[in-house]
Amino acid sequence: ESERERQRARERERERQSEGDRERERETERETERERDRERQRERQSQRERDRERDRETDRERKRETERERLRLRKRQRQRERETKKETDRERERKRETEGDRERETEGDRERDREKQSEGEQERQREEEAREQRREHEREADRERQTGGERLDGVREEERKTMSKRERDRKRARE
Repeated sequence: ESERERQRARERERERQSEGDRERERETERETERERDRERQRERQSQRERDRERDRETDRERKRETERERLRLRKRQRQRERETKKETDRERERKRETEGDRERETEGDRERDREKQSEGEQERQREEEAREQRREHEREADRERQTGGERLDGVREEERKTMSKRERDRKRARE
């Protein structure tokens, strides 16, 4: 009888140890799963940070491209102004030679000529700038459509400053 008691006690002890082993195993599995969850969370965070950095770089490149385009436009505009001035000067010189009135031309006449020329150039320049701005806004709208509507606040502010009220109204109507 006492041998059976001892045997049952040994079996109960083995069962307790087995249960303890199984519980330790389950706890190890839970800890392993928690570590995997933490690793997945770190990977998601890392991916979000890479995505944000890529977006920031895209924005920086877009700003650089906008600035390069602006500089190209200014360079072309200055070149046109120089060419216009040279042509105007050549026309004026031909006119003086053909009319033979070089002696009669006074400084006031020359000043008026320069003012008229300057006004004409300024008007042409304003028209060209307006055309270039429209083209730039169209390019920007195209880029927006291609990038899913993302906008840079700086570009929107620049657009607000440069577009006339009528252009803004037309743009809003299109949007």
